[in-house]
Amino acid sequence: MPTNSKPEKIPLVSLDVAPPEGQQYKELYEGHRVYVRKTQGIFQRLRRNIAVPLMLGFFLLPWLRIDDRQAVFLDVIEQKFYVLWWVFWPQDTILLASLLIIAAFALFAVTVWAGRVWCGFACPQTVWTSIFIWIEDFFEGDRNKRIRLDAAPWSLEKIRKKASKHILWGLVAVATGTTFIAYFYGMIPLIKDLATAQISLESFLWTLLFVVLTYLNAGYMREQVCKHMCPYSRFQSVMYDQSTLMVSYDEQRGDPRGPRKARSDYKKGGLGACIDCDWCVQVCPADIDIRNGWQAECINCGLCIDACDNVMERMGYQKGLIRFASALDLGGFWQRFKQPRMLGYSLCLVLMSGLFLSNLGGREPLSIDVIRDRGVHLYRERNGQIENVYTVKLNNMSDRPMEVQLGLAAKQGFSLSGRRKHYLEAGEVFTVPLRISIQADGLAKSNYQIAISATHSGNTEAKIEQKVAFIAPIKS
Repeated sequence: MPTNSKPEKIPLVSLDVAPPEGQQYKELYEGHRVYVRKTQGIFQRLRRNIAVPLMLGFFLLPWLRIDDRQAVFLDVIEQKFYVLWWVFWPQDTILLASLLIIAAFALFAVTVWAGRVWCGFACPQTVWTSIFIWIEDFFEGDRNKRIRLDAAPWSLEKIRKKASKHILWGLVAVATGTTFIAYFYGMIPLIKDLATAQISLESFLWTLLFVVLTYLNAGYMREQVCKHMCPYSRFQSVMYDQSTLMVSYDEQRGDPRGPRKARSDYKKGGLGACIDCDWCVQVCPADIDIRNGWQAECINCGLCIDACDNVMERMGYQKGLIRFASALDLGGFWQRFKQPRMLGYSLCLVLMSGLFLSNLGGREPLSIDVIRDRGVHLYRERNGQIENVYTVKLNNMSDRPMEVQLGLAAKQGFSLSGRRKHYLEAGEVFTVPLRISIQADGLAKSNYQIAISATHSGNTEAKIEQKVAFIAPIKS
């Protein structure tokens, strides 16, 4: 055998996945039980440091109150959304659409840069699955203990451990489902109605639905959701390019694999750095072997990196056999932002975020919409005057009542007839007819642009205007 030929690869067989002969191929959704090994490392700490604030925010926000109301309350019945100090109405749908577009572009930009890191570190499916796995590990022990426990016959000890795990799973699921519904129902009313059994059947069924889904998704389905149900895993590959960072196995350094003694000179034995311990497989929540190359199921959580680095440290080898790397392995954090696609996503994201924040910061609590009355002619002649009729719609988008004064921004000989002062309740939409007239002998042309202004009480500087057309007879 020539010395420069590549050694034959040692076939990999996972310690707990060896299928019986003739059953190597399973149905798409059949799968098998995945026992995740506990590991420690920088990415495990990073996942925890990201998940804890997200969980605290989710569970605590419905209890926070601002101005004697729930801080985040999506009141679908009254059609108004409270978000901290802001209140949004159906007329603010453009802001919601803008926010969703910004979130999509942010997801695209992050995916181009570092793959599915959203899935690995912040996705609710990942966060809740991690909590359920931690509970499972607490009551039943680490991976090997759980395997032995499941294989053991039923006993009082096994019943105690299994029951304790499922009871705590159920409590977390109840807390999750109740908290989610509280964003739409109100936390305090929901707790009272549940405690007194006065909750409506529809609300109870919605709460029960999210409790059951949380229990099933995080407790049983887990990686199957990421593999087969999440659409992101299907279209993510079209956003990758050769500079995208992904969890990668260094095949040139690691192969051929094989066991050896610690701190031995494995190169003399014709081996690579990988000792074929399968820890990278056992810690993977998606149950894949990263050594087989990039796979759509990989969520870029980095747990296999932590596990491999721990093994390399024990063996006295250099870390980084599994690491975040791109196909081109460009090296350097900022170099990847110089790619055209990444520059495009980043530029769009900055521009859209700036525009969104500008619109949100300059959002007026009052809106005015003026349309010409289509029930009459273009104009009317009355007592030597030319008159146009309009319908003015006023919308109080604040959570406080206000008094609104209507007027003409620039009179130019025009006069306004009709009720000018209006009192609007919080969130009220009020429609009022207005007539604008001008002396016929003062007309210089047949079409004018005039502006109707609305000033709300309490802030005389907050004046908004709506331009409309004034139609007059054609001068002969």
